[in-house]
Parts: sequence; structure tokens; C-alpha cells
Amino acid sequence: MAQSRRSFLRQTGCALGATAILSSIEKLGMIGALAQQSSNPDNVAADYKALVCIFLFGGNDGNNMIVPLDSEFNAYTSVRGVLALPQSSLVPINPISGRQFGMHPNLSPEVANAAQSKGLLDVWNQQKLAVLCNVGTLVQPVTRAQYQSGAGHPYQLFSHSDQQTQQQSSISNGPAQTGWGGRISDITGGLNGTVPLPMSVSVAGSNLFATGKNTRLLAISPAPTALNSVLVLTTSGGASADQTARRNTLQQLLGFDTSSFLVKASSDTMAQALQTSASLATDPTVGTFPATSLGNQLKQVAKLIKLRDALGMKRQIFFCSMSSFDTHTNQTGSNPTSPASGGTNSGNQGSLLAQLSQAMKAFYDEMVLQGISNQVTTFTLSDFSRTFAPSGSAVGTVGSDHAWGNHSLIMGGSVRGGTFYGTFPTLALGGPDDTDTRGRWIPTTSVDQYAATLATWYGLAASDLPTVFPYLGRFASSNLGFLG
Repeated sequence: MAQSRRSFLRQTGCALGATAILSSIEKLGMIGALAQQSSNPDNVAADYKALVCIFLFGGNDGNNMIVPLDSEFNAYTSVRGVLALPQSSLVPINPISGRQFGMHPNLSPEVANAAQSKGLLDVWNQQKLAVLCNVGTLVQPVTRAQYQSGAGHPYQLFSHSDQQTQQQSSISNGPAQTGWGGRISDITGGLNGTVPLPMSVSVAGSNLFATGKNTRLLAISPAPTALNSVLVLTTSGGASADQTARRNTLQQLLGFDTSSFLVKASSDTMAQALQTSASLATDPTVGTFPATSLGNQLKQVAKLIKLRDALGMKRQIFFCSMSSFDTHTNQTGSNPTSPASGGTNSGNQGSLLAQLSQAMKAFYDEMVLQGISNQVTTFTLSDFSRTFAPSGSAVGTVGSDHAWGNHSLIMGGSVRGGTFYGTFPTLALGGPDDTDTRGRWIPTTSVDQYAATLATWYGLAASDLPTVFPYLGRFASSNLGFLG
């Protein structure tokens, strides 16, 4: 009995395994996504570049990640109390002339597992790691007086979900449907030409950051899942000969009725899924990574980057994440300088920073081995920082509350590192940088400026910056200078 085309496609049952290709269909954006895969050789980039976002969910306490060791250290110990790290444990760095700061000990090689990576201090000393100080969500530049008068408040400030959205979207005056990584992909998709893989890839599930109007996000499993097992397409049917016949017939059907707008969109989406699955048929070998959540995510990213030439990729945007930074209690734990020993993100801030340091250093070493450290820039985002003043009083349970401006890390061969960018806040409760009297620092640099600097390095034209970052013009500079 003859089968209809619809019936055949349904029974063929091509299914995506261990992954999801997410498509934003707003205003039939699926069609626009296909248009971004330009076959015009004049649009294809001649070089390779990648942005790797590491989102620290929960709000990383920047006040203990970078600590002043000069005259402000007494204020630090006085206010932070049991949260204060001993001066002897902090690793001295001199990013600003005339001032000395200390890096959290778990970012330094002294506490790292010798069998894994050494830590981020080595990258800092190579001047390939920079710190962006007091960056955060901003509607406009705002002073303490303006903030207290009600001006310049981001939408739902201090709310985890809303601040995560704003960090990933760079839209701080209300909810957003797209992320700034996704909007970059919308515009720069043509730099890849015709390739099997979407520009945006997540190894941490679906997210707003890499979602654009037209951009497809490919979400895959992290290591230890082999790369050739993350996107397996199976076809129903008993014998292998039957499956092959069904697959060949499906390929032929995908070329029919392409004059129909929606049929072409559906067929092209299926065709790209088949092509993507076939392209990830190998599992390349990379260096040693720590067996932690972030270590496994970055290991999978490193494998994809190693396949860049085989896949024909010229531009890629990756999303990774860690959780458990919402340290309302037990922020330092019983031993704040001990590295993490397991593969989970549970534990105090010290163990989380150890995981971050070891995984980022392993990833940087792998990029050096692949010969493309100058072409890959890794950076951190987080909801917000934590209050300078502790919260809670019971022994062993003291933590910190939701705050605002935070410090971010930027790593890569093109980073002008070994220094700070932005303005380090004045650590005074009720001081010029405090929203109130708890040490919630008012950001002096916006996430828009931070993102625009990364986007410019990635290849986004200056004329396209206002499209991706609609409120960038409210701030003094669109390039913070941390990338060369």
C-alpha cells in the first residue's frame, strides 16, 4: 500500500539522542537561521575564533576572590569577620601601580592537585589572565545618591533569576527573550559559511545566553560522554539494510517541495541534524582535565575545537556553567583553602574556586597545545557578587547575601593580562560605592561594555554593536581594552 510523505516521515522516526537542537521560531526565525549559513565565500572568515562563557550560578563572592592587601585590608578583616581569609593564605599580585592585592588561595598552584592543572596564578603570571573589577547589570551609569533616589535600578535587582537573565542578555530594564551570545551569532553566522554545526554550542543544557532570534543552539552532553556519542541519529526498522533504505529515502524526500516555505524550513532543519550527526563521528584525544563538572564540560569544548578544521568552523560560541555559588551559609566551610576532591559542585566557595581554577588552567593548556590560545577567549559571568558584610551569626553557618557589582575573569592568549580593568570599589559600608550599608557595590562597568569588548574581538562590526547591545550608547566606552 502506498504511503504518504507525512506517514513515511513519521514512521522513519529519526530521533536525536542525548542532545537538543533548539530553534527560536519567533517570526519564523528558523528561516533566518538558514540564511545565516551563507555560502558566499566573501563572507567566510579567514581565521578561527571562539568565545567560551563560564557562568557561575548563584552569585560568586568577588570580595573573597580578590582582596586588597594594602590599607584596605584592615577594613576587609574588620567587616568580613569569620568570612575573611587570612592574609598569609592570599597570593600577592600587583596589578595596579602602588597597590597590592591578594588572589584567593584556591586560584593559585600551591593548593592545586599536582596530578591535575596548576591553577590560574600561572596564567596570570604569563599575563594571559585579567580581572574586570566591579562589573554588573546597569540601566545607565549611576551614583550612590542617584540609586538611593530611585534612579538607575536594574529590573528586579538582587533576584537570582532576573540577574542571571540580565547577565546573559545585557538587557537590564526588563525581561529578555534573547542572549547577547545568540544575537552575536545571528549577525556573524555568515562568517562560518556552510558548515554542519551551529555556531552556538552548550555543554550545560539550554540557556538564554546563546539563544538568538535566528540562532540554533546545539546542546550536547559533557565528557566523559564520547563526542561521537552525543548526537546519534537512529532510524526505525529491524535489519540494517532496512534502516539504510529508510535513511536514503529520507534524504531524497528532504529535497522535495522546497518551494514551500515551511516545508523547506522543516527539511533543512532535518538535513542539518543529519549532517551534524555525521560530522561528530569521531572522538578526538585531548589533554588531561580534572574529573569535575566544569572540567568535563571544558574537555568536551576542547574536543569540538580540535575538530574545527575538519568541520570547517571559523567562529564558535560555547556555554559552560557551575552552580552552588549561592553561599548564604557555610561560605568558607571548615577548611577554606582545601581544593575540591570530587566531581560535583557541592561545597563552600573555596572548593568551587579550586574546581574553576583547575578546569580553566587545563583548558588554557590544551589551547596552547592545539596552537590556538590566541584565538580562544574564556570569560566568567555570575548573577552578582555577595554582600561585603556577612549574613548569619551561628558558628559554621555564616555566609553572605545577594549583592551587585562583581569581579570577572578573562583568559586567553589575546588577553592583555596580569592587570585589572574597570575600577576596584571602595570597601566601605555606606561608602561612595555602596547601595546601602551592607556592601553591595554599585557597578562602575556595565555588562554591556564587557560583552561588547568580547564581541568586537570575536568579529562583530562596530556598526552592529547597537543591534546586539541596544543600551551600549549610554556608557562612555564600548571597548575596555583587555583584548589585543
